[in-house]
Amino acid sequence: MSTEATPGSPATPSNDPKSEPGQAEGVARPSAFSAMTSDERRAEAMEAAAAASASAGPAPTHHDDVIAALRRELSDYKDKNLRLLADMENLRRRTDEEKTSSAKYAVTRFATDIVSVGDNFQRAISAVPAGAAEADAALKSLIEGVQMTEREYLNVLERHGVKRIVSKGEIFSPHLHQPMMQVPNPDVPAGTILQVFQDGYTIGDRLLRAAVVTVAEGGPKPVKSAEQSATQAATGNDTATSQVPSEPSEPDKG
Repeated sequence: MSTEATPGSPATPSNDPKSEPGQAEGVARPSAFSAMTSDERRAEAMEAAAAASASAGPAPTHHDDVIAALRRELSDYKDKNLRLLADMENLRRRTDEEKTSSAKYAVTRFATDIVSVGDNFQRAISAVPAGAAEADAALKSLIEGVQMTEREYLNVLERHGVKRIVSKGEIFSPHLHQPMMQVPNPDVPAGTILQVFQDGYTIGDRLLRAAVVTVAEGGPKPVKSAEQSATQAATGNDTATSQVPSEPSEPDKG
């Protein structure tokens, strides 16, 4: 059968590869890499990476160094956290102590002024001559009223933590007393308080005002009572906060 085309008849496709559609000059054929499957391309890439790694030597690993650095950082944070907790606990304790101290000694300035006013009770009683109250009923009633007022005054002070120091007949203590003079008296132990010129007061565990006293000398060695020793131990560390110097002045000898 003849394959030649006749005039007016359609042309039949040619078996010549060069005459196939899409193979015109300038159009590239598919490469061998594009014809590879994805598995083949992955395998080839892995082989290339392995070859490059073998030629460059083993790659350095830094994960151990990173872990060590993270552990050091964690240890530092733990240490800082413990220090912060300790500081906060100390701050809380100091704050509680300051609150307690403020509440306990809030009336210190007021008490310092009011005990000076209370000295007038003793002055009023001392101004009455001995035996005059027994001779005058009205004067006796007046003195009794002053004494009752003084007792109530002392009770009010004690409710606020302020107490009068009992000094007469006690052994002199530099933490509680301020000597005015020394009087020779061999009948009582040396350092015994013979006379009180001005009463002393304490507030809580602190000395509010020292008692001004006269002290005996020349007698036997004194023995401190347990109560006085406890009072001195309580007020010894707070003497500097009072109005009286920590070192008593040298008493005048009579």
